[in-house]
Amino acid sequence: MGQYNRFLNIGLNSGKKNFIWILAHREAENAAETILNQIPQRPLQLSVPLFIKRFVTFAAMKDFNSLRIVFMGTPEFAVASLNALVKAGCNIVGVITAPDKPAGRGMKLTESAVKKYAVENHLHILQPEKLKNPEFLAELRSLNADLQIVVAFRMLPELVWNMPPMGTINVHGSLLPQYRGAAPINWAVINGEKETGVTTFKLKHEIDTGDILLQQSFAIGENETAGEVHDRMKEIGAALLVTTVKGLANGSLEERPQGAMGEPGTAETHSPFTIDQPQLKHAPKIFTDTCKIDFNKTIAEVHNLIRGLSPFPGAFTFLNGKMMKIFKSELQGQGALSQLNPDEASTNVVRVGESVPAIYTDGKTFLKLACADGFILVKELQLEGKKKMNVEDFLRGYRFE
Repeated sequence: MGQYNRFLNIGLNSGKKNFIWILAHREAENAAETILNQIPQRPLQLSVPLFIKRFVTFAAMKDFNSLRIVFMGTPEFAVASLNALVKAGCNIVGVITAPDKPAGRGMKLTESAVKKYAVENHLHILQPEKLKNPEFLAELRSLNADLQIVVAFRMLPELVWNMPPMGTINVHGSLLPQYRGAAPINWAVINGEKETGVTTFKLKHEIDTGDILLQQSFAIGENETAGEVHDRMKEIGAALLVTTVKGLANGSLEERPQGAMGEPGTAETHSPFTIDQPQLKHAPKIFTDTCKIDFNKTIAEVHNLIRGLSPFPGAFTFLNGKMMKIFKSELQGQGALSQLNPDEASTNVVRVGESVPAIYTDGKTFLKLACADGFILVKELQLEGKKKMNVEDFLRGYRFE
C-alpha cells in the first residue's frame, strides 16, 4: 500500500450517525472495504468510492498549521491568497509558479508576482517548464504535501493534482457552476450580472467541475469594471481560502457536487449547485473579436462590454483609422440617436464626420458615441500609439478630421 495507505485513529461513533476520520488515497480501496465491512448496519449507499470521497478526511487528523501545503499560482490575483495563507500561519512547503519570462522593451527576464512574493518571504520555489517533467515530479513528491492549492495557474495533469492525500483545491472567480472557464470575472461583467462570487472546490478531470467546498457572493456595481471586481475578489477569495483550509483541517466541510442537468453522469445528482443546462453561462478565453465594440447594440450592452474588458485587454473601436480603446464610460439616456441634452444643443456641439458610430463632441469636455438606443459617454480612453488618458485631456490635444 505504501505511504498513501496511512490509516489513523479510526473512530466509530455509535448512535444514529457514524463519523469516520481516516486518511486514505486512491490505492486504498481494498483497505477501505475492510474497514467498511466492520461497521455495524453499514448504510447500503456507503460504497467504497463514496467512503473515500465523502467520509474520508485526512485533515481531521492534523492541526491546521501543521498541514504541509504546496501553493500554485502566477499573477497578482494569486498573491493575495498566498499572503493570506502565510499570515494565517499555514505551513507552505513549496510554491510552484511560471518560469521567468522576457518582458518590456529590453526583454529583461521578469519574475511572476507570486515568485516575487515567495522570494520576499523565503518560500521554497519551483518553476517547471513542463508539469510532467520527471525531475519536477520527483521534487514535488519529495515535498510530501498533504494538500495542494491552485489559484490562477495553468491546467494540471492528473498525476500532479491527484498526488497529495487531501487532493488539490482551486479558488475560482465565480459562483460555480456558472462561468466555468478562463475569464469568469470578465464575462460576469460583460453579461451585466448584478452579483458574482468566489468558489473553492476540489479539482477533478473536467475543468471547473469538481466538488464545491465553500462559496461567497458579492454585488457588482453598475459602473464597476472587471479590474475593480478583480481587486475586490482577490481579497474575498483569499479569506474564503483560509476558511476552506481550516474547514478541511477540522473536518467540518462537506464536499458538495456541482452538476448541470443533462451533463453526462449528473442527471440524478441532487445538489444546490445543479442548474438546467440552458441556464449555464460560460467564461471562455477572451479573443480580439470579443473586444470590438458593436454600436448596433444597446447602450447597456456596449457599456457592459467596456466595463468587462477594462483594464485589460480593452474594448475598442476605430477613430480616423486608428484603434481607440475605451476603458471607462457612462450611459446617457434612451431614445432617438439625434437626441442631445439641452446644454449640448449649441453650435459648439458637432457630429464628427459620417462615421459609425456617430461621434458627438464639444471638443473640450465630452465625447459621446451613438448606440442603438442612446449614447455612450467616453470617460477614459487610449488612442493607438498614445498613453491612456481621461477624455478632457484627450480632447485638449486631438483635432478631429
